[in-house]
Amino acid sequence: MQQQLAEIFTQLGLVGYKDAWIFQVFLVVFMTMLLNFISNRLFHRLEGQLAKTRNVWDDILLHAARRPIALLIWVLGLSLAFELTDPETGSVLVKLIEPLRRGLVIVMMAWFLIRFIRQAEGVLVSKEKVKNPMDETTVGALGKLLRLSIIITTVLVVLQTFGYSISGVLAFGGIGGLAVGFAAKDLLANFFGGLMIYLDRPFKVGDWVRSPDREIEGTVEDIGWRLTCIRTFDKRPLYVPNATFASISLENPSRMSNRRIYEKIGLRYEDSALINGVIDDVRNMLINHPEIDSRQTLIVNLNSFAPYSLEFFVYTFTKTTNWVRFHEIKQDVMGRIIAIVHEHGADFAFPTQTLHLEEAESQSLLDHANLRD
Repeated sequence: MQQQLAEIFTQLGLVGYKDAWIFQVFLVVFMTMLLNFISNRLFHRLEGQLAKTRNVWDDILLHAARRPIALLIWVLGLSLAFELTDPETGSVLVKLIEPLRRGLVIVMMAWFLIRFIRQAEGVLVSKEKVKNPMDETTVGALGKLLRLSIIITTVLVVLQTFGYSISGVLAFGGIGGLAVGFAAKDLLANFFGGLMIYLDRPFKVGDWVRSPDREIEGTVEDIGWRLTCIRTFDKRPLYVPNATFASISLENPSRMSNRRIYEKIGLRYEDSALINGVIDDVRNMLINHPEIDSRQTLIVNLNSFAPYSLEFFVYTFTKTTNWVRFHEIKQDVMGRIIAIVHEHGADFAFPTQTLHLEEAESQSLLDHANLRD
């Protein structure tokens, strides 16, 4: 092909036969730039047209392909230009051009797939883009597995392209894996810990988790292969190795069905005749309260004779699990209890002491006081 182009340029009188390769290289570079320009304009026009449709998958497909295709055009163009130049320069790199070009083409394809997977992750968890969004934790795990598989496959294929034996690489990996396993046992423990989190799903991104064994409490922000990031309630990031979750107990308050109200209330001993009416009205109030789940356990009973009060307790559950809304409902319930107690003419007890004196002893104390005066 090169000799044919050189003969055509010589017959046209553009350049001499020996100098024809210069014009060929110039033409290839120019055509590469022109093709790249046309490609960018075409992608820009297609993006404007596809943005008008409701289908989001064509948008992310186009966005994922734009940069890899632009780079692919340059790789093919420059490799062709280098092939045209090489015979004249006498470089020994001509043997590397073909495998290098094939390797870069494979890398571009892998780059396109990785970009597409990353874009697809955002679509699958978005409520605005899909009708039934998937769980963010599951999508993240699948995305990481797919990207890791693509990277490993790409590396092996590129090595094969450059003449390295994949079987030898795999054999070396099997032998070296034993040494690496002993040296990086903590890393592997965290890796399998992360895998168990993805399989067992004790929590997901966005859940509020708490460990009674460790000082761990906050909202899960990210579940990686080695670390899980938890944002504590004072807004500090807490990075927990995944292997830790295999040896600790973990609570997931985000999955509770109800929130509990459990309060002990003390009335004065002089209100003992009124306490049954107070308890009955409090129970009826909770049964009819719109935010209390009457299907759950609901108890209002006299509990104990405390040192300075007759104590009854309230045990019930709200319908909501939202932390802020729960406290609003709890405040409303406690305010209604205060009103019920006062409506019955009773009152709340507080720590007091009553001193009882015998009549003779009290008279003696009065006489002693009078003598001092």
